[in-house]
Amino acid sequence: MANGGPDIDCDAIAILCGENGKTMESMSFEHLKYSIGVLMYVPALNKKIAAELCERKYPHLSSIVFCFEDSILDRGLEEAEETFSASLDYISSNLNKNTAVSLSLPKIFARVRSVEQFHRIRRLVEPHAELVTGFVIPKYTPKCAKLYEREIHAMNSGRKKPLYVMPTLESAEFIYKENRLESLLEIKKRIDEISPYVLNVRVGGNDFCALFGLRRHVSQTIYDIAVVRDALSDILNVFSRDYVVSGPVWEYFANDSGEEQLWKKGLQRELELDRLNGFIGKTAIHPSQLPVIANAMKVKSSDYEDALQILNWNDSTLGVVKSASREHRLNEVKVHATWARKILSLAEIYGVSYD
Repeated sequence: MANGGPDIDCDAIAILCGENGKTMESMSFEHLKYSIGVLMYVPALNKKIAAELCERKYPHLSSIVFCFEDSILDRGLEEAEETFSASLDYISSNLNKNTAVSLSLPKIFARVRSVEQFHRIRRLVEPHAELVTGFVIPKYTPKCAKLYEREIHAMNSGRKKPLYVMPTLESAEFIYKENRLESLLEIKKRIDEISPYVLNVRVGGNDFCALFGLRRHVSQTIYDIAVVRDALSDILNVFSRDYVVSGPVWEYFANDSGEEQLWKKGLQRELELDRLNGFIGKTAIHPSQLPVIANAMKVKSSDYEDALQILNWNDSTLGVVKSASREHRLNEVKVHATWARKILSLAEIYGVSYD
């Protein structure tokens, strides 16, 4: 069990894997979608990150994204692509020398800025296809989706191990109320066309704020900004039934001003609301955020115990029972089964917290 959590009940996992006749292969994909979790963006120009990953500097990290978009100016793009290629070469070389590195290596993604660059980067990734998990596609809209679809299908044609994608919804049509629902339903249809390759749907909270000239302070959460909260609610409503949706970036991190607890408390509060509303995982922009996000990804012991109770149901007549955990709540096998399966998946990946 990751993060020192307890062993998962075998009977519960058997129920989890056997639900709806899913094969182990499909369950492996389900597991992968939940495991993106603690993801950190780094500029693709970063020349140190490859060595840091091989040295296991970030033990809490689930996934890393080499970013070619907002973090890189146009004049630095060619250098960023060369640096990314060199980073992959370095990591591959270290994997060949030390197989232990692969056990701690996070999932690797590239965040491209256009369809044209996607084509270039996927060619660049080809020699390292076993090392790279896939791509983050920013500003994914109906206008560009079909172009990306062709690239995604071509990239995976004849490939045994897929290269996955994580489209990001952060453009005006997904927050402006007059056309939001129509745009969300349209992009949902487009994403459904590539669903076997979609690990997460991501959201751009700061991009949404920018469209209204808004910004949350360290003591506030994204849910305090009404226009953004409403858009996030609609995105979850449309997508979270079929996809894992990851929470928006938190832009505060550790510093030397003595305000560390403020940023940490703010992040913890937003993570709590993320989970409550259905987001799974969060993007970090600074290493100091990683342990906070990783700890929030752990399943509460009361939830874990209740999930086991629900999925190990053995009463032939009653469908409700008082919780087996210290929280006095009602468990209903029909009502809470979907929640319980999700809880056990997360517990298997991130562990259980007994705080």
